[in-house]
Amino acid sequence: MGKGYYVSRTLGLTGMVLGAGAVATIIALSVVYHQEKARNRGQPGGGPAGGTTIPTTSSTTSSSSSSTPSPPKEPWERYRLPDSLTPVSYNVTLWPRLEPDRDGLYIFTGRSAVVFTCVKETDLILIHSNKLNLTTSQGFHATLTGLDGAAVPRMQSSWLVGNTEYLVLQLRDRLDVGRSYVLHTEFKGELADDLEGFYRSEYIEDGVKKVVATSQMQATYARKAFPCFDEPAMKAVFNITLIHEPGTVALSNSRESESVDTVIDGVAVRRTTFEPTERMSTYLLAFIVSNFTYILSTQDSDVEVRIWARTKAIEDGQGDYALSVTGPILKFYEHYYNATYPLAKSDQIALPDFNAGAMENWGLVTYRETALLYDPVISSTGNRERVTTVISHELAHMWFGNLVTLRWWNDLWLNEGFASYVEYLGADYAEPTWNIKDHIVLYDVHKVFAVDALASSHPLSRREEEVNEPAQISQMFNTISYSKGAAVLRMLSDFLTEAVFARGLSSYLNKFAFNNTVYTDLWDHLQQAVEDTPDMRLPHSVHDIMNRWTLQMGFPVVTIDTRTGNITQNHFLLDPDSVVDRPSQFNYTWFVPIKWMKRGVEQEQFWLLQKTDLHGPMRASGQDWVLANTNVSGYFRVNYDLENWEQLLRLLNTDHQVIPIINRAQLVDDAFNLARARVISTTLALRTTKYLFKETDFIPWESALRNLNYYILMFDRTEVYGVLQAYLRKQIRPLFEHFRMLTANWTKIPPGHNDQYNQMNAIGMACSMGVDDCKELTTSWFRTWMENPGHNPIHPNLKSTVYCNAIASGGVEEWDFTWKMFKNATVATEAASLRSALACTKAPWLLNRYLQYTLDPTMIRKQDATSTIQSIAGNVVGMPLAWDFIRAKWSYLFQQYGKGSFSFSNLINRVTRRFSTEFELQELKQFKEANLHVGFGSATLALEQAIEKTTANIKWVTENKDHVMRWFTEEST
Repeated sequence: MGKGYYVSRTLGLTGMVLGAGAVATIIALSVVYHQEKARNRGQPGGGPAGGTTIPTTSSTTSSSSSSTPSPPKEPWERYRLPDSLTPVSYNVTLWPRLEPDRDGLYIFTGRSAVVFTCVKETDLILIHSNKLNLTTSQGFHATLTGLDGAAVPRMQSSWLVGNTEYLVLQLRDRLDVGRSYVLHTEFKGELADDLEGFYRSEYIEDGVKKVVATSQMQATYARKAFPCFDEPAMKAVFNITLIHEPGTVALSNSRESESVDTVIDGVAVRRTTFEPTERMSTYLLAFIVSNFTYILSTQDSDVEVRIWARTKAIEDGQGDYALSVTGPILKFYEHYYNATYPLAKSDQIALPDFNAGAMENWGLVTYRETALLYDPVISSTGNRERVTTVISHELAHMWFGNLVTLRWWNDLWLNEGFASYVEYLGADYAEPTWNIKDHIVLYDVHKVFAVDALASSHPLSRREEEVNEPAQISQMFNTISYSKGAAVLRMLSDFLTEAVFARGLSSYLNKFAFNNTVYTDLWDHLQQAVEDTPDMRLPHSVHDIMNRWTLQMGFPVVTIDTRTGNITQNHFLLDPDSVVDRPSQFNYTWFVPIKWMKRGVEQEQFWLLQKTDLHGPMRASGQDWVLANTNVSGYFRVNYDLENWEQLLRLLNTDHQVIPIINRAQLVDDAFNLARARVISTTLALRTTKYLFKETDFIPWESALRNLNYYILMFDRTEVYGVLQAYLRKQIRPLFEHFRMLTANWTKIPPGHNDQYNQMNAIGMACSMGVDDCKELTTSWFRTWMENPGHNPIHPNLKSTVYCNAIASGGVEEWDFTWKMFKNATVATEAASLRSALACTKAPWLLNRYLQYTLDPTMIRKQDATSTIQSIAGNVVGMPLAWDFIRAKWSYLFQQYGKGSFSFSNLINRVTRRFSTEFELQELKQFKEANLHVGFGSATLALEQAIEKTTANIKWVTENKDHVMRWFTEEST
């Protein structure tokens, strides 16, 4: 699945410097049956009913209710399927109704026949089923037949278990080992707007409401579409048939084999049948019925490549860019993996309502509109980059994840971490002038450092027994899995060399095609590639090296004393006083590959294999200086003796280009975080920013602004903020003037990809810090647009920054104009920019009104509700309002959004980012206690980390406020 935290670069930059939160992706989860029914009738809904469904003889029984938790004694009380049955194939027919029934409900009906083999003697059949009304036959929820003369035991009883989401069939006799059987079910489900399983999406086109039936199965939602063995290792072949209205189009994972008009129950319909799929996991299934249209690539006759979207979007050319990069990225991966694309087609579809950034369904990849559609007139450079990287991420999964699938969700990090790493390689191949591979340092390595430096972090790989319940599985879709996974795999590829890494990868994919693995299988094949490479020597096996990075949480800070050549490593913790409760078999030491340079010359890589070592070549004297972790290829921070720090600071101030661009960013990021951890002084960290007035490259500036943003968050409600603004105004003005000249007084766009991003930084920070010319510039552009709404003079790259600043400095007139433009927007990326900017107002009553809008899906789509709340929380005025709103509405928010994707955790992360007082810490703890009965779902870990971070913030502010005030005062004059 695409990163749940994908943020367009444009929006991300604006959110950082202006306090308007990034547009994170959200998941909206299940709606109770009668709530949905009531809403479609225009009535208020009630609460859910509870209880376990017991054996029944009624005509239909719902499995949506929950059982009372109890210690798992019986097989159906355990979340994992028993290993007695293995699915072989499914025949599934689904008929979604795109009009509400007499009760105001959108429904679908279906039937399924699953062929399975008995591999261990058993008299019990367990199969997943959730929120499906199963039609009974002779008093049972399913019927059983045998294949090839297999004797079929009679049924004794059947029932549904809500808590573990099972249909249970108790047989009178045992199934025979080695024989195959067929389980038949008929069912009805709700085509709800909950963004999971088989669900509905709605949009308006030419004034007419259109309904799409679509799906999202990862991680545990296939069981909501039809009864199935819903675990990734339970691979099978799927034969899918969709019944749909004439004039609509049906899509699934494989190619259409037949589509005929027919009549069912007196209703004229079209029946579309698809070719059998390859052997695959349930979570990768997809079925869609819509009025969409497509564009087709004719470049490669072997693979059919299509981009699907709303008719208006396709007609406006919004799918053209995605189509242009899909073919090259597929070709890149075929070469990289040394394996042909496994399927006959590659469909990609943009959906108006979707829970994540994208989903790698095999052969039918689903996307948010903002992740697939690009309008060259309206969309920004950041929007285009997002489309490229998300496509690259999802297509990487077609082999790694889909062809070869991890056995269980505890190893999710390898699937998502791998895609998060190679997405940069695929995107770089498609857009070689962007130099996008360097961005992984900013958007993954530095990002995950902040989470992995907490005592409440967790290892990449968890034991299987730690990840059982759906909520526990959802929590695995987090920054550690995606970004730390990407960072350590990048490090592995670097010290193996990319050629050796790719050879081992190809061997792994070919060996395990259409099957399941555990992460150590990849290590085996990489180790073999090492042994097959002459002259390649590692200090330990791939297993031994990587176990220290995957089986223990955190990362080291490597301290180099250039006076002696002594090197030490320690577990880096943002709060050195925090207690690490999680034990490590490696005692929190790592095998660390250190690439380094001396006086600008690359040196031989050094492996730090113990807590302390001595490496004579790292001694420096006189004007010598040492810089470690070049290109930030390793997953660790670096500290030096004070003399070497002074040499590096001297270089920054006198000849900063001697230090590579990425390492200039690294020096700033390491210094600021070492200071927060009380390893070096805060003053030393702040001194790394003094040279910025002559820096023009994006990556160092982005690193600096992200770290200075912590100071803004800690002090924008205190007297420190005035002198902080004065200092940053002084540092940003030369960059602002640089881009004024480069763009001929803002009439041109910088030619370089990164320069375009840094122009956004320059304008965003200049306006935020009170540079008068900037405020006048952005408000005049916005006013011009207000006077002529049909012509927007603001360049797409600058829209988010300009919109936010204009609304922040304006009033209700600007807000209402922007809201009108948002509601009328036909390009998803434009709507996202406008929606984020609406959170920038400084008027509390407007922010409170906006918060209320998030409760109404006709005002703010469900997929955008929690990210809108996050944007408001990013505003210094909106933060307390959002915090009050979240506390008051927690039960509702949790029921709607809290049980699924990890992006829900961003709600807690964003609203607590400024927390730095004892009062706020106590409020946070009281919030936890007051809502234990409600629960926190996929935000459980985020809440613990918020408490930990708030505690650390309190200490840091107490110890550093006076020093920071004094330093900014001195340096701003």
